[in-house]
Amino acid sequence: MTETPAQPPAQPPAAHPAPELFSWEFATDPYPAYAWLREHAPVHRTKLPSGVEAWLVTRHADAKQALADARLSKNPAHHDEPAHAKGRTGIPGERNADLMTHLLNIDPPDHTRLRRLVSKVFTPRRVAEFTPRVQELADQLIEGFVEKGEADLIHEFAFPLPIYAICDLLGVPREDQDDFRDWAGMMIRHGGGPRGGVARSVKKMRGYLAELIHRKRAELTDVPAPGEDLVSALIRASDQGEHLTENEVAAMAFILLFAGFETTVNLIGNGTYALLTHPEQRQRLQSSLAAGHTDLLGTAVEELLRFDGPVELATWRFATEPLSVGGQDIAPGDPVLVVLAAADRDPERFEDPDTLDLSRRDNQHLGYGHGIHYCLGAPLARLEGRTALTTLLTRLPDLQLAGDSADLRWRGGLIMRGLRTLPVEFTPVAKPKSR
Repeated sequence: MTETPAQPPAQPPAAHPAPELFSWEFATDPYPAYAWLREHAPVHRTKLPSGVEAWLVTRHADAKQALADARLSKNPAHHDEPAHAKGRTGIPGERNADLMTHLLNIDPPDHTRLRRLVSKVFTPRRVAEFTPRVQELADQLIEGFVEKGEADLIHEFAFPLPIYAICDLLGVPREDQDDFRDWAGMMIRHGGGPRGGVARSVKKMRGYLAELIHRKRAELTDVPAPGEDLVSALIRASDQGEHLTENEVAAMAFILLFAGFETTVNLIGNGTYALLTHPEQRQRLQSSLAAGHTDLLGTAVEELLRFDGPVELATWRFATEPLSVGGQDIAPGDPVLVVLAAADRDPERFEDPDTLDLSRRDNQHLGYGHGIHYCLGAPLARLEGRTALTTLLTRLPDLQLAGDSADLRWRGGLIMRGLRTLPVEFTPVAKPKSR
């Protein structure tokens, strides 16, 4: 009699199946899924909506290590990409528009040289001197809707503020800035616009920047004028005889606009939404501002960056050799995405991480990265965030959500996290009649 071979016992189903990632429901509130990953699969391989497979790093300690690990390259050339994934790991259209030579795509020594040159002109002092213009823009934008008693804070305030600010800083003439606003608007739709719209907008922006650089170079004087625009300063920047190439100037201007404006849109939008849905914290901040104090404002912006920050995942990294992150082996060529939103809610690092506490002091969040790729534009984003929130809370003191927060929709996309719209209402304020 022939015996039937014994079958291996069936594996019991997982007690907690992995959550679905990158759905619309996930986009609304990704934090429960990230909590599951931190506990059960802190370095997790997944297929992204684009079809690319990548590792997600979710714990704070592992994230901090990965962000500073030189074996994780920023250069897409190190991606061992299959044919179907080609070109799907960066900003759509940047490769074809010859805009790859910026700080998000290069490693030392090229990164060291480029960052040193750019840091010479994009200084904290230059940002601080820009404060009055940011305040002027915030006031002008609020004047546009203050009499209505209602507004969409994303489209009428959070979006145009950083666009016009960075255009002014770069030296884009006022008459051309609405073109930049249109191109930038296409970029942040993340698939919500016409097919290929982002790549076309990037191409148009690249063409404009080439013309702007030629014009600025022709107008360059021997001695910089006070308040010289950033494009002119980038053209002028040199270090031991080295200058930025024209492509590097264009790519740097592009990434300051692309990375700089959307992070600030989301900082203002997400931050305002968090305050409106946490009335006790919002009242603390309003009372502090009304009393003329600014200490709480400083910690508040950092807490808003940690609690629901503008950058959900750090930009792409690629393993250049075998390495281990969080005990997980990663092969050369594999993409790695550090989930900043998950790391900044890690209970191993932050006490009561799911609680919004505007006075939180121990707050070494990763909202703007870590290591040599720490965001160069962070001081400008913080300035714009502080100015925007202060202006909203002081000029519209009874600001509140219009409608149910459950009806709000978050933009799709892999790297950034931000609301599509933020409808609000408040007591209308009549403008003074001109004489």
